[in-house]
Amino acid sequence: MLSAFKHFPTHHCVTGSLRHIYVYNGLDLSEEMLLGLGAGVSFSYWHFKGQPPFLGGRGGFKPPLEEMIGQRTGVEVKMHTTTSLRKARQALLEMLQAGQPVMLACDMGFLPYFDFGGEEYHFGGHTVVVCGYDAGRDEVLVADRDEQLHPVPMADLEQARASTFKPFPPKNLWYTFDFAHKRPPAVDEVRQAILDMATAMLEPPIRNIGVKGIRKAAVEVARWPQKLDADGLRFALFNTYIFIAPTGGTGGGCFRYMLSRFLHEAADMAGEPRLADSAAEFRRVGDHWEALGEWFRQASEAPEPSAVVSEATAPFQALADEEEAAWQRLREVVQV
Repeated sequence: MLSAFKHFPTHHCVTGSLRHIYVYNGLDLSEEMLLGLGAGVSFSYWHFKGQPPFLGGRGGFKPPLEEMIGQRTGVEVKMHTTTSLRKARQALLEMLQAGQPVMLACDMGFLPYFDFGGEEYHFGGHTVVVCGYDAGRDEVLVADRDEQLHPVPMADLEQARASTFKPFPPKNLWYTFDFAHKRPPAVDEVRQAILDMATAMLEPPIRNIGVKGIRKAAVEVARWPQKLDADGLRFALFNTYIFIAPTGGTGGGCFRYMLSRFLHEAADMAGEPRLADSAAEFRRVGDHWEALGEWFRQASEAPEPSAVVSEATAPFQALADEEEAAWQRLREVVQV
């Protein structure tokens, strides 16, 4: 392992990986602050043909969360992809030899330390940090969200990096960072990040995103029995629970608990108690997301899931109303 590397448990794979890299390079920001700076909380609902439905609370994709965090902390962040296994391996080893841990994307279904109960599962949007290499064993050391470091054969890592499973094939993605001009974020940058999130939730470009996306999910989930077979329906229900609950890397409450803690930090930075009020409000919103997530888990285990899916409509609509009001109040605070 790189001698100066510090490993700690994290909540979300992307912001957790970024925090590992930031701390290693001498800029210790909380994972919640990184998520907020990248305008990383939102909502989206997608169901592409031939794929299971996807419901998620992450935002910050256009522009990418990683680049926005970099801009607001003086760090140059670049994303690299390649179709060449050789090039991806060479870049990884050169960065490690230069004394830098490597943040990269991979399909968690090919990482040997995950246990999916004998079922095949693929998610290529998972991000980890490689912090060591054993040439004799041709084995890397991986920092993920949990407390321990994981030795992974290079062959397994390469398979995970080059996975073609949709909807998020990793494409051998890795990141490079330049911390030469690193700095803490300014209060105005924190305010702008909050405004970016609120605007995306309240005025999304399409109806799959933001509060409109929550309302769309309220309608579409009830239609799943007409679009999915019995096994597909159970998987979709359980998968939705995963993308709401802490186990799926949201920090709990569909990222709203992390958002709440970010707003508490922002309130202290800005000397603005109303941000603390919003933090408490989103904590309650997170509780309601957790309750809905638990409903999805129970529905996935019901004798006839198709008979209960319509029960999700009312909680989704209630959450949409609650989120709309909370984001409106938050936007009013940061617009002043």
